[in-house]
Amino acid sequence: MIRNTLLAFSALLMSCYLHAQEIVFKDASAFPLYGQISDQTNNRYERLPSSLENVSREDVWYLGRHSAGLFIRFRSNSTSIHLRWESTFNNTMNHMTDTGTKGLDLYTIHDGEWRYVCSARPVGKHNECAVIRNMDPEYREYMLYLSLYDGVTSLEIGVDEGSVLGQPEVDRPSREKPVVMYGTSILQGGCANRPGMAHTNIISRRLDREVYNLGFSGNALLDMEIAELMASVEDPGLYVLDYVPNASAKAIDEIGEQFFRIIRDAHPDVPVIFIEDPIFPTCLFDKEILKEVTKKNIAQKRLFQKLKKAGEKKIYYIAAEGMMGDDGEATVDGCHLTDLGAVRYVEHVMPVIKRALR
Repeated sequence: MIRNTLLAFSALLMSCYLHAQEIVFKDASAFPLYGQISDQTNNRYERLPSSLENVSREDVWYLGRHSAGLFIRFRSNSTSIHLRWESTFNNTMNHMTDTGTKGLDLYTIHDGEWRYVCSARPVGKHNECAVIRNMDPEYREYMLYLSLYDGVTSLEIGVDEGSVLGQPEVDRPSREKPVVMYGTSILQGGCANRPGMAHTNIISRRLDREVYNLGFSGNALLDMEIAELMASVEDPGLYVLDYVPNASAKAIDEIGEQFFRIIRDAHPDVPVIFIEDPIFPTCLFDKEILKEVTKKNIAQKRLFQKLKKAGEKKIYYIAAEGMMGDDGEATVDGCHLTDLGAVRYVEHVMPVIKRALR
């Protein structure tokens, strides 16, 4: 009896020792950052270069400080992964989870594919948590997605004391010929439950290729400095223009071609995809919204046909029909995508993206 009690007590002590194992943190600035066109930013985890601070509209600049589409790559054999981070604004919204807004999302390569591990859930502006524990101590390649609707001021990665936390050894996703996507709140990631489910991040995993997320919530208004930023990408593989949910039909008619020409003049042989405004579920009932969506999509198609008539060869068009499915279940608020909506969106656009990249 006493022997069994001592054995049980020893096991309890060992369990407490294992759970109390020292965690060593390292600043994430030591590891490569993906999804950023220029590293000349005011803060490492921002999307817009500092040169645009006094050029872009205030709303665009603010949204550019959000870290949507950015991710860190690293390698470790730790049995646990911990994260410590500070959010820039501590944003919260009534139609999007805090995990998607200002949380982090961990993926690893498993059986040759990028596989979700777990999410780091925020509790406020300053956060620290164990994302995963109790793993086998084997080397894994990791990808850590950053917040979609907030910025990241500082970020540290923690691993077991004595384990390795180092540079990635696998060149995935590929940084060659990245996909550059411009769009609205939906493209920025609204309203994914977690960062990995933003449709630009899903596309990146499926292509195993770097994708630049230039989604600006409510502000994809064909700002020319954004076109110039897109054009500055050294060797892009594809451009995707998904601004119609924000841009008016008048703006598309008047400056849509100018926006396109900035990109085309810089990269004459790079394919460009034009995408229509989704037919939102509310369009079935709100006829004013349906009228506005239809008007803008007609303008987008008119621009595309004008460019085709002018001799543009490497341009593609994705119509809205079928983009969200036909059951009305793909949004959180009649407009912004749930995870289901994001997957449906990806399934809708991927065939054209793959064809354009070929």
